[in-house]
Amino acid sequence: MGTTPKGISDERQAAAWVRSMFGGIAGHYDVLNHLLSFNLDRYWRRRTVRRLAREVPRGGRILDLCCGTGDLLVGLEREFGRPAIGADFCHPMLTAAREKLLRKRLRSGLLEADGLQLPLGDESLDAIAIAFGFRNFTNYRRGLEEMLRVLKPGGVVAILEFSQPRLRPFAVLYDWFSERVLPRIGRMISGSSQAYSYLPESIRKFPNAEQLAREMSNAGYLRVEFERMTGGVVALHVGWKG
Repeated sequence: MGTTPKGISDERQAAAWVRSMFGGIAGHYDVLNHLLSFNLDRYWRRRTVRRLAREVPRGGRILDLCCGTGDLLVGLEREFGRPAIGADFCHPMLTAAREKLLRKRLRSGLLEADGLQLPLGDESLDAIAIAFGFRNFTNYRRGLEEMLRVLKPGGVVAILEFSQPRLRPFAVLYDWFSERVLPRIGRMISGSSQAYSYLPESIRKFPNAEQLAREMSNAGYLRVEFERMTGGVVALHVGWKG
């Protein structure tokens, strides 16, 4: 089970499509994130950083996986007072992240890498954070197992991802916005009709919060917790390696 862009079933082709799609919108990514979420994406990331700060030693080695343009990476370095590592398999996103780090005079490192095959040693990290990137993996189980491989015993992973609202009226409004409004605004600003049609489709296909928690447990995480935010629009899952 993993992301399946429309008309594509092969994992390798799906990964290539996702990489190309994000590369095409990298220059507009931050603006659209803040606009289409009504700036709530900033709050969701802050909550993720603060949760990790309660779980990870101050000197811990932390990876921001699927770091995109680096917003979560910035928050991690500032919270922990030391550089973290950002990894993404989309080069234009990493270019944008590098420019952001330089502007803010931060020192976190960047790594061009696929989350399903990380160039990192076994048990080399204390924590992994991934914000709105896990949903785009072409194989969710392999991604969970790969993160588990590189975590030290007792290490923690935090997955911030879109989910499905629980209250019916809110869910209907959310679906209308995702299907009708979001693609139009995204297309106007980014020029991409595919990217912001893919987003609501990928959310509909993605496991709900309970299902993702079960997938994490089945993949080998010793303990898994999750919390919903903003009526269930997003969920933050935290899992520990035994």
